Amino acid sequence: MTGPSLRDQLLAAAEDLFAQRGIDGVSLREINAAAGARNASALQYHFGDRAGLLRAVLAKHRPTVEARRHALLDQYDAEGRPDLRGLAGALVRPLAATLADPGGPGYLQVSSDLANRPRPAIDPANLEDPTDSLFRWRATVEPLLSAEALVRHRRFVAIRFTLAELARRTRDRRRPDDQLFTSDLVDLVTGLLAAPVSSETNRIAEARPPSSPR
Repeated sequence: MTGPSLRDQLLAAAEDLFAQRGIDGVSLREINAAAGARNASALQYHFGDRAGLLRAVLAKHRPTVEARRHALLDQYDAEGRPDLRGLAGALVRPLAATLADPGGPGYLQVSSDLANRPRPAIDPANLEDPTDSLFRWRATVEPLLSAEALVRHRRFVAIRFTLAELARRTRDRRRPDDQLFTSDLVDLVTGLLAAPVSSETNRIAEARPPSSPR
């Protein structure tokens, strides 16, 4: 029986180091060394560059996350009643489950690092693909949100907040299990989506030029 390929070893080493130090705190040389690669260009050979490696980490876990979220959205559709917390769970739980997956903490750290940069690296193409679970989630939750919450892009904020909290959780070595944490995070995301937009926020927003950033 053969062991994992060098590509898989490089990917696992990257996930482990990214989980510990974030994507900007790890060099490609360190990943090569951690994987035991003898050739200094092994990572470039298999992934091309850092961006290719990050895409590979995301691609490794995406099918599982997608399947979990689509299953929860199917369940929501079958029940046929509005349930904002249920939809918050459909966002959070498929990602939170990867805390226990091999390489999952690294995946969450990569996802959070990319989503929470000044220019969020959420692929716009995915948001136009009706087969993507986040596109489906956004469309399903939209009727339950206020017009003001939609204008304030609460759905994107919920995604970024979820990833940031899960990435923070990966660095907590004391956690006994993630059940309570996940339920609490679902509560927080539900509150984020449901919270009314204050008159102060509306007043400030209306006073700004239309093209002005938030």
